[in-house]
Amino acid sequence: MGKTERKTRTLTRGQARMDKVKRSWYRFSRNKMSVVGLVGVIFVVLVAIFQDVLAPYPEHAQAYTNYAAMKLAPCAEYLFGTDGTGRDVLSRVIFSFRNALIMGVGVICVAAPIGVVFGLLAGYYKGKWISTVIMRVVDIFLSLPSLVLALAVSALFSPTLFHSMMAITFSWWAWYARLVYGSAASVRNEYFVKSAELIGASRAHIILREILPNCWSTILTKMTMDMGVVILMGSTLSFVGLGAQPPQPDLGTMIADGYKLLPECWWLTIFPALAIMLIVLAFNLFGDGISDMLNSKEA
Repeated sequence: MGKTERKTRTLTRGQARMDKVKRSWYRFSRNKMSVVGLVGVIFVVLVAIFQDVLAPYPEHAQAYTNYAAMKLAPCAEYLFGTDGTGRDVLSRVIFSFRNALIMGVGVICVAAPIGVVFGLLAGYYKGKWISTVIMRVVDIFLSLPSLVLALAVSALFSPTLFHSMMAITFSWWAWYARLVYGSAASVRNEYFVKSAELIGASRAHIILREILPNCWSTILTKMTMDMGVVILMGSTLSFVGLGAQPPQPDLGTMIADGYKLLPECWWLTIFPALAIMLIVLAFNLFGDGISDMLNSKEA
């Protein structure tokens, strides 16, 4: 009888999880553009993973020279044309997807936890000196445009992908701190928090187990929305020479090299720019769907 009850409870919990997943997918899929964004994100991730298989000329992603094929317009052999040293633009665009994802994921995975921790502390201790100090520091960072701050920090180090990620992270964590501060402060005086304090729960338990779960939907929504913005900012740093350096393929660097040859060699700029637009649009549409799914009032 005991085994039967445990089996029944397990099936019930499993069914409840499946029902929750189905409801979440229903809320997400109501917005058809969110589904398009999901497909776009999956496409970008698959291209980044299987770049060696998908690229027509993988060797063109590194130092390579073929002056006999330099500056060729799009054709059957080179669908996106070739650059000034005869490298296939399509292959280099494909190889740039991985760097773009590394940039976005790396910055978000570092900036978000830092900002969340400071935001939770400031929200829980609202009205006390620790909250005042944290939020004044956050205000200083937010008073400076993120791109300007990232450019300033990047200029202090040698131009590499890692240093550009570090520079953007330095300017990005404050947005999460401000966002989480508002969410944490709004639930700070709720009954379930007061009840946890009355029964003697530790502050760490209250912050991490009572307040943080009520901020997750806001945090996840911002993380997905920020992916496209961070990738765009990383491409901007590369465009001005502060990101990944040649011969490493990067969309921003490719645009910087190609715009000097406009309008004759238009493909050198247009196709990398379209790739950036695809990545940013896919993550933005996907983020809209995540927001609808997590913040829906429907049961």
